[in-house]
Amino acid sequence: MEIKRRKTRQISVGNVKIGGNAPIVIQSMAKTNTKDVEATVKQIRILQKAGCEIVRVAVQDLASAKAIKQIKKEIELPLVADIHFHYKLALEAIENGADKIRLNPGNIFKTQEIKEIVACAKQQKIPIRVGLNSGSVKRQNNSLAESLVKGALDYIKILERMNFFDIVVSLKASNIQDTLEAYRKCQSLCDYPFHLGITAAGSPKQGLIKSSIGLGILLSEGIGDTIRVSLTSQPQEEVYAAKGILESLGLRKFGIEVISCPTCGRCEVNLIDKVKIIEEKLSRANINHKQPKKIAIMGCFVNGPGEAKEADIGIAFGRKYGLIFQNGKIIKKLPEEKTVDYILKELKR
Repeated sequence: MEIKRRKTRQISVGNVKIGGNAPIVIQSMAKTNTKDVEATVKQIRILQKAGCEIVRVAVQDLASAKAIKQIKKEIELPLVADIHFHYKLALEAIENGADKIRLNPGNIFKTQEIKEIVACAKQQKIPIRVGLNSGSVKRQNNSLAESLVKGALDYIKILERMNFFDIVVSLKASNIQDTLEAYRKCQSLCDYPFHLGITAAGSPKQGLIKSSIGLGILLSEGIGDTIRVSLTSQPQEEVYAAKGILESLGLRKFGIEVISCPTCGRCEVNLIDKVKIIEEKLSRANINHKQPKKIAIMGCFVNGPGEAKEADIGIAFGRKYGLIFQNGKIIKKLPEEKTVDYILKELKR
């Protein structure tokens, strides 16, 4: 069943659209010191190759804000400046070419400061993300989710009174339930696109689980227009995780998808290594298709073709041989060592 997405207005970040009928956009954040232009550009290029569509950098001082100008000259992705505490850093980042800025209502809240930022953003025609998180939101006598929503709506009203409407909203908590409650409460109270994420999700092992559950639930309910998976890991791992979440829900397709069985006592090959080798070869082969392809790598003849009928092509391994199948029908039997190269050759045709 197709997921019916929440209707929102659409904003532009550089040449990337967020909200409206645009595809859900994948974001990540450079983990380098922004002042180190060479290292930051290198990491952003890695992110782009992985499939990132918008990248954010930390602007912790004036030198970081000024570095944006040179970084922009050497990258292709739209660049977002992450601003906290010092509003003048937002002004400097915008002047140096940031395509969007993130403001934290927990630490940039003086009306005059916001007014100056808005004037600058209007002049350069860039959007602002109202980016709340559980670590900086001002808690009152209500729940964390209610505090996040109230903080976002109060800030949005300030921006709207200044006739500024190019807004994206994020309501991130490190707890899944608080995050779900916040986005669900806010979805009918404004029509701005949502940036989804579970903040401080943790290591890849824990963070991927938390993010997949939290973001997966919201996305399956039609909530969310751009996502960032926060992991204590290399940033490209965040992109791979985001792609996996979106692809699993049928919201985006990214070229070739590999599906594989968990193996059991019938499996007579090292399927874990086989899948790893195939994924690596596919990555190096740089095979592109106008229509996404699905490859199945199965560990035995018994259920392999039957369980993977939806695959365009697949292998069911036995002892020393592999059965090649297409759309659930066996078409060829090959020695085990020739199966992978055969699959790659077929995909290239």
